[in-house]
Amino acid sequence: MQRFGCSQRQALRVVRMSASTYLYVSQRKDEGLLKSRIKEITDTRVHYGYRRVHVMLRREGHMDNVKRVYRLYREEGLSLRLKRPRRNKAVQRRQPKQLAHAINQIWSMDFVADALFDGRKLRMLTVVDLFTRECLAIDVGQSLKGEDVARVLTAITEARGLPCTIKSDNGSEFISKVMDKWAYERGVELDFSRPGKPTDNANVESFNGRLRQECLNATWFMSLDDARGKIEAWRRYYNESRPHSALDWATPAEFARRCWLQPATAISKEPEISTFERY
Repeated sequence: MQRFGCSQRQALRVVRMSASTYLYVSQRKDEGLLKSRIKEITDTRVHYGYRRVHVMLRREGHMDNVKRVYRLYREEGLSLRLKRPRRNKAVQRRQPKQLAHAINQIWSMDFVADALFDGRKLRMLTVVDLFTRECLAIDVGQSLKGEDVARVLTAITEARGLPCTIKSDNGSEFISKVMDKWAYERGVELDFSRPGKPTDNANVESFNGRLRQECLNATWFMSLDDARGKIEAWRRYYNESRPHSALDWATPAEFARRCWLQPATAISKEPEISTFERY
């Protein structure tokens, strides 16, 4: 156009280029803010994958789709490398797994061990509702017995109601006479795992893994009261803010509220899957 003095239309016709291509101005927005927010989330929650990061961003008002979040997540070198065990596809469960279809139908409980900064031992009793995935309680102490288990369950049932079934392993605290009496008086069934089969109680084992990764391994506990405060803060975060993949990325508290407002049959939830497949 400068050399021969021709018009833009004539020049484009000669080089066989459309006017829209020549006049196109890139509309790509700056991704620096999104990258920095992704980095902030993963710095705080080091075990979050890109899908959970995407859910957190949508909650904050970012409308970017999951493909862009995944691309930026990979560009920042944040991809998780979780080793998964090799599974035998021919293996089938010996007995059908009991599934929860309503609130308070099945609870699950287990113990988790940790230590204070000076090496003193800690024990935690975790109680989870298998339908809503809510953590109902994490009782922290240095020595927990069957009486403590009964005390915690009594406190939960006073506010929430009685469950139909409670799943647990064969620990001495769970098979004690105190727990047997507590369950008998209230008509609650105790469902014990088979010895050496933690997958019979896979949901609470999965929860305990999240608790250890996101709270216990990332925090120093200076005293017993300090441990109770920090663990209770994480429990509230887990229930009220942390999106859960098995609940279509809703938080357990959000899903529970929907359950209380609607019949259980109207609630859509993915089928239960094993510990290793869920995350």
